[in-house]
Amino acid sequence: MTAQIATSTVVLDDKKIFYNRFLLIVAGLGGLLYGVDVGIIAGALPYLEATSGLNAGQLSIVVAAVLLGSVISTLFAGLLADWIGRRSLMAVSGVMFVISIPMIALAHGYGPLVFGRLLQGVSAGLIGVVVPLYLAECLTAANRGKGTGIFQWLLTLGIVVAALVGVYFSFRVDQVAKLGDAARLLAFKDTAWRGIFWVSLPPGILFVIGSFMVAESPRWLLRRGKKDAAYAALLRSRSTEQANLELKEMLDVSAAETVKTAGGTKASESLLRRKYVIPFVLACIILACNQATGINSIIAYNTNILLQSGLSDVAAHWGYVVFTIINFAVTFGGVVLVDRKGRKFLLGIGTAGIIVSLICTGVLFLRTEIHRVDTKSAVQALVAPDQHLTMLYNQEQAAKLLKATPASLGPGIDRPTTIVLIYSYGDFRAATQVVRSDDPAAKPIDVSRESCVPANKVVAFFSNPFGDLDASRTAPLRIENALITPVPEPRNGWMVAITLFVFMAFFAIGPGVCVWLALSELMPTRIRSNGMSIALVLNQAVSTTIAAIFLPTVGKYGYSTMFFGFAACTVIYFVTATWFLPETKGKTLEEIEAHFEGAAAK
Repeated sequence: MTAQIATSTVVLDDKKIFYNRFLLIVAGLGGLLYGVDVGIIAGALPYLEATSGLNAGQLSIVVAAVLLGSVISTLFAGLLADWIGRRSLMAVSGVMFVISIPMIALAHGYGPLVFGRLLQGVSAGLIGVVVPLYLAECLTAANRGKGTGIFQWLLTLGIVVAALVGVYFSFRVDQVAKLGDAARLLAFKDTAWRGIFWVSLPPGILFVIGSFMVAESPRWLLRRGKKDAAYAALLRSRSTEQANLELKEMLDVSAAETVKTAGGTKASESLLRRKYVIPFVLACIILACNQATGINSIIAYNTNILLQSGLSDVAAHWGYVVFTIINFAVTFGGVVLVDRKGRKFLLGIGTAGIIVSLICTGVLFLRTEIHRVDTKSAVQALVAPDQHLTMLYNQEQAAKLLKATPASLGPGIDRPTTIVLIYSYGDFRAATQVVRSDDPAAKPIDVSRESCVPANKVVAFFSNPFGDLDASRTAPLRIENALITPVPEPRNGWMVAITLFVFMAFFAIGPGVCVWLALSELMPTRIRSNGMSIALVLNQAVSTTIAAIFLPTVGKYGYSTMFFGFAACTVIYFVTATWFLPETKGKTLEEIEAHFEGAAAK
């Protein structure tokens, strides 16, 4: 009889080992989807620009819609997870992702495209909150760090997968381009960006299936009064002894909280005490600065950045693949080092490297952008009487505009150039996408009132709260800038690529790994759920703002301005991590909380 019990225990242990691994796989799929959400637009954007007819402001909104959706869903993710459960919310977020793909891939027009991307962002925001929360409550203490690491690691794999899909389609686009048929090339570019989104559908389906196969969080079940269900959930991943011990600890904590709440102890303690305020402020600064490095926009616009730096279409897509592989590989190194070297050390090294690489990237772009020529007068002369402008930008048109302008591009005037128009109708402004003079499939630049003036007063308020919508509907078209910039040599493009590779490596080894740990470790137990939601909303809000202003800012002021701005924000990050952030390596959450309480007592 004893031998049978022992054998049964061994079989059960094998099942528990398998289940714990399966939990990590499901969590990894969540990270994979999050990475696909962030990275898929980079490969699709050049083809979307060429075929959609959207202006720079609209394209920025398409990119930023994912981040805006993340802000919205992150705000309510904690409440939803408490209401319907962690596992159910994981399944819902996966279903949203699956639905968003056909919405985007089949979209015709600005509205459906933005709505599909918004839904994709809502899914990403929910995944970013609920999967780490689920792992923390379901995995054993020995596996929690590994779970968070795998989530982040496979998040970077999702970005790699998105990049490889983009490269595959770039090769096919290049093959069609060699045929010399501009109409066929334009049609295939439309197929390409839709196909890039379709390929991201299978991981979403697998995540939904996996979410239904795992157990609900035992801690959520216990808070719902389902003690037996919580015990059964614990037994799926733990031995009987571990499950009994952990259930007892959960019951003791729950009973202690009930006693404190009933006695008024918990309610009477002010949330403005330093032990709450200092870690909350630190977490918010770190989360905001993490996005202010420009990481999401540099990932999303990476192919475009490399194209404008002088690389060809295929080379730019390959550069993006290398960029994402570096992110994937170095993140693994960060996961290995974070418990050996510590969070503070890695954040200090990482942010210092980011600052240097961003400054170098900005300098490389500045060398070209100082030769920009503003041909606004020449372009203004092309505006039709109906205040509409249509202009095919090629080498011949570039020569005409430059000839009509006193300024000079400097040496290398015969090389390809880019142009971007910043224009206005009354109080409302917009920018066109950047067009290269050597792009045989480039569509004519089309500037119309509909692309600039909001359709109604609600949209007008968010575009310009002080703008006069009625006057703008009849105001003439004014070309504020028509900036022609020489396209750098391919050598310059590869130098930019190298500085971005260095940027990615330092981000992955430091902020990429440590930011999630800082968020969960710094917050005291009492404010952890609400504090995490507020900090994550701030994180997503900064990312959304950067994505929304990226293309218009680049169009008017150049890439150098954006990269120098990112470097300045990272200086704040470096100072915070080096001088104000305590080292949390090897400390329990209670010890970290006691550190801030001790600081308050001094």
